[in-house]
Amino acid sequence: MYFRILPDDASGEMTYLLADMDAREALLVDPRGRDLPVLSALLAERELRLRWVLRTHQHDERMPQEPALLASLGAPVVQGQAGPGICLAGEGDVRPFGNELVRVLATPGHTAGCLSFAWRDRLFCGGLLAIDTCPHQPRPAAPEALWDSVKQRVFTLPDETLLFAAHERRSRAVSTVLEQRRWHPFFAVLSRDAFLARVAALPGSGAPENPVFHRHADMADR
Repeated sequence: MYFRILPDDASGEMTYLLADMDAREALLVDPRGRDLPVLSALLAERELRLRWVLRTHQHDERMPQEPALLASLGAPVVQGQAGPGICLAGEGDVRPFGNELVRVLATPGHTAGCLSFAWRDRLFCGGLLAIDTCPHQPRPAAPEALWDSVKQRVFTLPDETLLFAAHERRSRAVSTVLEQRRWHPFFAVLSRDAFLARVAALPGSGAPENPVFHRHADMADR
């Protein structure tokens, strides 16, 4: 197996490349349209066939060119919000690549149609835990749904499950369920009502007071 993290230092956005090297099949989680040359080169370098483009969430109303750019990678674009040429996914769907499987979880909150993608001991959970680090949306679109998604879907996973964010601001991109259940500045210490009040008080923009995820170096599993 091959697993690579592709961070954007300017925006804090994260892309993940997963590949079954025996089958030479890969998928991308949360790729960015502006990175197409780099992504295409990485796939070509390792002679990988791209099976899926998985999006935990999207802001296509602000970046209407993104679906077409991502579709040009030559693989189905999978997300939780319908759109032209989109492969709509929902709870319990499975996306195979090589001899591997990615399972889809419906985790609305950051946006109404947010998905998370579970692979082995890892969950790619988009903006669920980052709260206010998304460069395109500084606060959750559906705070009540977000609380339920985190508490009922993410925090009920095994303690050692690795959590990978779609956005970050500092030095780590990966955390664990145990760490976030104990220490998350919104979900670990606040009641539901206090969480909703704190989210409602967030400014329309600005840097986060308590960054949850930080950057992690590229890694490869063999």
